[in-house]
Amino acid sequence: MMTSQMAKQPKKSDRSTPDRPSSRHVPPGPSGGVENPFAETPFGRRKRRVEFFAKAVFLLMTLLIVFPLIVIIVYLLYKAFPILSIDFLFTNPTGGMRAGGIWAPLLGTIYLVVISLLVASPVGVLAAVYLNEYARDTWLTRIINLAVVNLAGVPSIVHALFGVGAFVLFSGMGRSILAASLTLAIMTLPVIIAATREALGAVPMAFREACWNLGATRWQTIRRIVLPNSISGILTGIILQVSRAAGETAPVMFTGVVFYKAISEGDLFAYGLFDQCMALSMHLFTISTQVPNVPDALPYGTAVVLLGTVLMVNALSICIRAYLRSRKKW
Repeated sequence: MMTSQMAKQPKKSDRSTPDRPSSRHVPPGPSGGVENPFAETPFGRRKRRVEFFAKAVFLLMTLLIVFPLIVIIVYLLYKAFPILSIDFLFTNPTGGMRAGGIWAPLLGTIYLVVISLLVASPVGVLAAVYLNEYARDTWLTRIINLAVVNLAGVPSIVHALFGVGAFVLFSGMGRSILAASLTLAIMTLPVIIAATREALGAVPMAFREACWNLGATRWQTIRRIVLPNSISGILTGIILQVSRAAGETAPVMFTGVVFYKAISEGDLFAYGLFDQCMALSMHLFTISTQVPNVPDALPYGTAVVLLGTVLMVNALSICIRAYLRSRKKW
């Protein structure tokens, strides 16, 4: 009997649980509705306004850089349009340089840029490889680095006088394409060295250490790993070298460029290394300041061809750099 009564009594829990509310209470918002816990705060709105202002300022600075370049190119093309043609490129100046084309200055500029490039590029790259990969931090290395930095700030007219003394007079080359090209090469060496050192320094040290751990020598590491992975940065310095060499006037005017020189039209080998030549930069200066009664379109046409030559060489170098950069493994 006692057992049956105990079974009939309901079991009570040791501790009682409070009743759960049917829904969580959310305090009302300012307008009487439910407040959104994810709503933007005044601090967030202020940060967003600051971000928008900074982005607008950066965009404006970018447009201020690009807009003048576009205006200059459009203006030059508009003024030079009446004279631009195939004959303008492949005929020599005539009529006291008041008519004709620019074949002789164009070919001379190509000679000067290519020869200076062939001289400055290997010397600059090899010097940068030594300074970055082999040279220790000694007083001699610091002097060399200081000399490179100072050489980059020397005015072009000083390089011209150095070219006259070192190549025209001392080396016995005379006023020639070779002397002018070597002067341009000396002038552009600091740019190539600095760009190459930056590119070499961007290659991770872990790449070198992995090669050394596998038994590779320092030169094998540089040739197989460091140079292939830094070639895109090296080409950047070479692009800057081409642009500067094509537009310089003072160094070539003192060392190898003449006022006028007639050559065979259409002949790519009309100049020799020890010949004097014409150059687009010098030709543009001459017809703009020294020759009277020049047609208005002639100086602008010369400027457009000079600018187009630089842009074509730069575009080719940029395409090569993009291709090599796409082959990087990191």
